[in-house]
Amino acid sequence: MHNILPTEYPVMEMFYSLQGEGYHQGKAAYFIRLAGCDVGCVWCDVKDSWDASKHPTLSVETIVNSALAHPARLAIITGGEPLLHNMTALTTALKAAGFQSHIETSGSSTMSGDWDWICLSPKKFKAPLPSILPLAHELKVVVFNSSDFDWAEKNAQQTNARCKLYLQPEWDKQALITPMVIEYIKANPRWELSAQLHKYIQVP
Repeated sequence: MHNILPTEYPVMEMFYSLQGEGYHQGKAAYFIRLAGCDVGCVWCDVKDSWDASKHPTLSVETIVNSALAHPARLAIITGGEPLLHNMTALTTALKAAGFQSHIETSGSSTMSGDWDWICLSPKKFKAPLPSILPLAHELKVVVFNSSDFDWAEKNAQQTNARCKLYLQPEWDKQALITPMVIEYIKANPRWELSAQLHKYIQVP
């Protein structure tokens, strides 16, 4: 699947907003949400992204030109699961246009692309490949129940020493989960809170 570079990608949506999660929270960014996902998180808030056939395919040129219409030069590629696609052509074009390239991935498919920042958000539904964990600049674990703390620690053990570690309460249960996450971080201070700022300030 990754041997032939695509000239088009299935795109669910593209939009200009603020990064609401993790290390780069609060920065203006252009989001490119690719369609297609084989992970199937039960609490996913973009289930419409799962079936790539339901969304248009756009050329690399179209995607980059859309991003260039906005002033920030930070492109965040998310999904779905973007690594179902070979990301080399798109990231090469974005970088040539002056963008920093960030990815949000579960790490469950083979790594491709040229990235300035890799945010790995591992999911129990389809675990990350062992080869991807050491590459992550940021590990962001969604906490849906108390067992997710053990899942977070298991994955953190396989990251590199410079990887930033975040726990993110699942949004629909945030009133219940956020206090648990806060207490866990107070007891385990190498972790930090990712609180989905974009949902609190009601932007995409």
